Amino acid sequence: MSQASDGANGFRQRAEELLRSVVRRLDAFDPDELEADHVEGVVRVTFADGSICILNRQSAADQMWLAEGASAWHFEWDASQLAWLDTKGRGDLRDVLTEVISRRLGREVSLR
Repeated sequence: MSQASDGANGFRQRAEELLRSVVRRLDAFDPDELEADHVEGVVRVTFADGSICILNRQSAADQMWLAEGASAWHFEWDASQLAWLDTKGRGDLRDVLTEVISRRLGREVSLR
């Protein structure tokens, strides 16, 4: 993957922009379906059934990590595609998170 060479500040800025954007989208959902909290580089999504999904910034690795149940993904910024892409080729972060939330809610949602 193509990493931008703008250092730690560039990573932190991109990561925070992503986290704020995700929370804005999630705040539009009915709180009876899910609630999202953003604190210090971590977004915690709690679903009505009590299950949790975590999206967090991993500054030491310049990655975003997503965990849900027994599944985990690591995403790196790809400057050529302007996207956070899974390091194992499983897709774009927003698409993966959309799939997780759609599955948890039992309906199609969009985070774009």
